[in-house]
Amino acid sequence: MPEDVNPSQKPSGFGFTIRAPRDFWGGIVLIALAILAIWASRDLPGQRGFAFGPGTAPRLFSGLLACMGAAVAVVGLFVPGEAIDKYRLRGPAYVIVSILLYAALIRPFGLVVATYLAFMLSIMGSSEMRWLESLIAAAAMTLGCVLLFVYLLNLPFQLWPQPNAHILLWHQFEDIFKNTLLMFQKAPPRP
Repeated sequence: MPEDVNPSQKPSGFGFTIRAPRDFWGGIVLIALAILAIWASRDLPGQRGFAFGPGTAPRLFSGLLACMGAAVAVVGLFVPGEAIDKYRLRGPAYVIVSILLYAALIRPFGLVVATYLAFMLSIMGSSEMRWLESLIAAAAMTLGCVLLFVYLLNLPFQLWPQPNAHILLWHQFEDIFKNTLLMFQKAPPRP
């Protein structure tokens, strides 16, 4: 290295840094999600005059999501912010398992039990979980779901477990296993 070059000097040319990587990449992901939604709704007919078609709302909300994502990304370029943290799988894994648990429990065990257990399991995905607060929050959200879906929207949900709930749950898993096995049996052989 020559003696007349100072290593602390920045090289000449275009140098650009992202000041808030979490905001910038979050905005890029929102834009990508909006593009995916627009692509997924490409076959739906859109708006004709003042009449909305089935593709109007997805395109409208996707466009708004893309604009919001662009705004978040631009803010991430110019305003200092937090760096991207190390990604943890615990939270998303608990949420996915709680969604699957809810889907399995809603028919045999009813809305109250399935919703309460799903909320509790998803809350356990947080490292900041406290038992008393979680029990109360899950009960409040379950009550909110019952009030909304059963009493306000008049949806025909069963609230409490059926007498043979454990048998129904077993048959659900049996059906899933059988259908999965049939799916693999009908799959074309690999060359």
